[in-house]
Amino acid sequence: MRTGHRRVAAEQVLQRIVMPRDEDPLDVRPLYIDEPETVSNPVTMLSRRSVQVPAHAKVSFASYFNAFPASYWKRWTQVDEVVLRMKVRGSGRLDVYRSKPNGDSVHLEGTPVAGAKSAKSWRWLEFRVSLRPFEDGGWIWFDVLTNDSALEIDEAAWTTDLRLPRKRVVLGTTTMRPQDCVVALQTLGEDAQVLDVVERVVVADQGAEKIRDTAGFDEAARRLGDKLHVIEQANLGGSGGFTRVMYEGVYNSEAEQVMLLDDDIALEPDGVLRANAFARAATKPVIVGGQMLNLQARSRLHSMGEVVNLGAAMWHAAPDAVTDYDFAEYPLRQSTKLHKRIHATYNGWWMCLFPREVIENTGLPLPLFIKWDDAEYSLRAAKHGYPTVTLPGAAVWHMPWTDKNDATDWTAYFHIRNRLILAALHSPEEVRYNLVKQGLKLTLRHLLSMEYSTVAVQQKAIEDFLAGPEGLFDSLRSALPEVRRLREHYDDAQARSSAQEFPDPSADPVMAEGLLTPPVNPVMIAARASKALLHNLKAPTDEAAQRPQLNIPAAKALWFLLGSLDSATVTQADGNGVAFRRRDPDEFRRLGAKALANYGRLSKEWSRLQEAYRAALPELTSAEAWKQVYDQ
Repeated sequence: MRTGHRRVAAEQVLQRIVMPRDEDPLDVRPLYIDEPETVSNPVTMLSRRSVQVPAHAKVSFASYFNAFPASYWKRWTQVDEVVLRMKVRGSGRLDVYRSKPNGDSVHLEGTPVAGAKSAKSWRWLEFRVSLRPFEDGGWIWFDVLTNDSALEIDEAAWTTDLRLPRKRVVLGTTTMRPQDCVVALQTLGEDAQVLDVVERVVVADQGAEKIRDTAGFDEAARRLGDKLHVIEQANLGGSGGFTRVMYEGVYNSEAEQVMLLDDDIALEPDGVLRANAFARAATKPVIVGGQMLNLQARSRLHSMGEVVNLGAAMWHAAPDAVTDYDFAEYPLRQSTKLHKRIHATYNGWWMCLFPREVIENTGLPLPLFIKWDDAEYSLRAAKHGYPTVTLPGAAVWHMPWTDKNDATDWTAYFHIRNRLILAALHSPEEVRYNLVKQGLKLTLRHLLSMEYSTVAVQQKAIEDFLAGPEGLFDSLRSALPEVRRLREHYDDAQARSSAQEFPDPSADPVMAEGLLTPPVNPVMIAARASKALLHNLKAPTDEAAQRPQLNIPAAKALWFLLGSLDSATVTQADGNGVAFRRRDPDEFRRLGAKALANYGRLSKEWSRLQEAYRAALPELTSAEAWKQVYDQ
């Protein structure tokens, strides 16, 4: 430990110690500081950078936003020693700790802090920690203990002595939700140090309601000044909007980095600085992704890192990654699961930073409208030697995908079509067998669940994929209207606000209890599926078409229950609507036959389709092709 005046240049700051914003709800507090729940005199947040620990207290900064994820910096950057620097005044004790990959804590260094003669005197402290033992995991943090007087901490940061190059970032988003976007822009504009690294803020405005007409936009524009650039364009989906940000960042800017942010997020501005610093310190260009915190349960880490299984053409949580982890319930120091370094192969574009050379050498995203464009891009970048790192402590709050209907609503089209495109571009040829097997199984589940609209749009997705890559750019404008028109013909796609808008259910709810027990072995699954299949081939009762048999909540809308019914009202996953599903044997047969034919073609023509999509990739991701889209 050293003392003295040791403020460093902004380029040497890797991660600031920060406190919650005044606008943040109380439940974010455990992400910033770990303090006993029983404390009668809690820590006082004096500002975003300044905190007062009261007398007779023990608190820890082993928190999500303030502990230092040392193993990621050890693995991917040139930093071999991190320096904790801070100003203090008052009396107490500071101790620095690290963790092992299994979560065990190790004390590194500590020092008492004696009160100065003048209560207004500040003292600088400095703690140096080697990153040598952090190859497989581990964090670094500090704890504070006070006795008879308080201790203030200010300007604390994890820093380096290396002279890292200054690099500017073009930060951008695409919006269909201008109210949410305005809030994010205002938050971005409130931190001068963040704005100092931002060359430009690009908003690709694609909604019917323009952001310039949205309440609060004038204040956001005042904070951001001439850095804000709003580009109004047709609704080209997330891929068309985010690609516009990349295009502007690389071809109409001199900035060294481009960062994408979703519009419907709550932003921790320091994440911008952390991603920027990590990319500047990296030994080779890397894509730096942020993790996802749960916007509805703010103390929970929802997504720690994802990978794509190319053999199945499906994404899932990375090995050893933790999902839905609640820091309010289990602080970082108590966890045995959060200390391993996670290896991701892609990062969602709720928050993701790209060095300029990654975009220049990888190309722009595919014209996929929404879904799978982020995963495909990281897989393509990896083939050019650019890995993706999902960095703890760089994060945004976002609505978790578990609270959306995007597996069954209009987005099901883009899930299916774009997954097939990714598989054609990056998966081995044998993936066709998994695609066909999983696709037919999924189709049957939807049919037994009376989700005929979902099956219809999924089959359209397969047919459009089979048509080849030539129409992808045109589909940016045409696919969504076509899918919406298709869904208009199906009752299960028409939602009302509440089940009370329908007649009361005719069946005894107790009947459903026996059907809700899931089959757990292949024999039982086959028996239940066979029984449900036979039931769906018979004509339904006349009454069921007018009156639902049951009201079923979203969590219980499972095939082995719905497959035994003639009708039901089913709540949407987000709780905002209810659809009346009616069994239709004719539609069941028609869609089932179409699925068998389409998946048969998919298997037969897979090799040809792989060649076609791979040959078209350079044109589909070129700046010239995208420029033509934007010029229209």
